[in-house]
Amino acid sequence: MKRRETLGLDLTPIIDVVFILLIFFIVSSVFKKDELALILDLPSSSAKQMQIDKNQVFIELSAEKLAIKGIEVSFDSLEDNLKAIEDKNKSVIVRIDKKVEYQRVVKVLDLLQKYNLTNLALVTNEEK
Repeated sequence: MKRRETLGLDLTPIIDVVFILLIFFIVSSVFKKDELALILDLPSSSAKQMQIDKNQVFIELSAEKLAIKGIEVSFDSLEDNLKAIEDKNKSVIVRIDKKVEYQRVVKVLDLLQKYNLTNLALVTNEEK
């Protein structure tokens, strides 16, 4: 008597389709971009953490770049952006890289003072 072969499902095409769909969704998905534009090496501090709010203005300062609200700008453009802020009590969060020259920090702080933006916080890394 001849032995009967058992028939089974070939899962190879299904696995191929699943992997193709997985690759498609990974490639086509849009990842949320942070509001932060620059990668900075922040100084450490033991100060307590503060709550981040979407209404706050973020200014980032590196040795060669400057960004406000997640967009790289020049110092002139920064001044225009700060002048346009109507709510003078709005929180301004300043992220400054460790390697930034003190003069660049002073320029930014002078602009904030010029436009009466005094609700200011400096961001640091948590001290370990």
